[in-house]
Amino acid sequence: MKPLVSIIMGSTSDLPVMEKAMRFLNDQQIPFEVNALSAHRTPVEVESFARGAAARGIRVVIAGAGMAAALPGVVAASTTLPVIGVPIKGMLDGMDALLSIVQMPPGIPVATVGVNGALNAAILAGEMLALADEEIAKRMAAYKSTLGGKIVKANEELSQLQGYDYLVK
Repeated sequence: MKPLVSIIMGSTSDLPVMEKAMRFLNDQQIPFEVNALSAHRTPVEVESFARGAAARGIRVVIAGAGMAAALPGVVAASTTLPVIGVPIKGMLDGMDALLSIVQMPPGIPVATVGVNGALNAAILAGEMLALADEEIAKRMAAYKSTLGGKIVKANEELSQLQGYDYLVK
């Protein structure tokens, strides 16, 4: 199987966050690859990765980065593939990374999820791939259909709260 999604991160210290994307893609049977590439420490490798990704069959890139968070933008500058940026919580609760990723210049778009939002990045990547792949579309629809059940169950559990004198049931 050739990977359809590439998950990249600026450092392996980002792996605990990015692993959520890996788990989701694996569960959805979407082939992916994982790399550590730094926009600042390995710029030549990042550019080579980005320029060659489409030719290798990659259809979406998920790029996680903290602090200055240049990685998603640098990748987006060197490919026409969609890039989803995941700001990683770091120095300023991730706001530094979030602002770095969303403030891209015209012509270099990066879709951006919330701080540490690797799961949402993987879901978005799956939805993008589902546009051209009926099997992925079915799996994504099945996943989405489970989301409401979690809230229904949580609401049922809340209705069982005991011991609060002023809780109206």
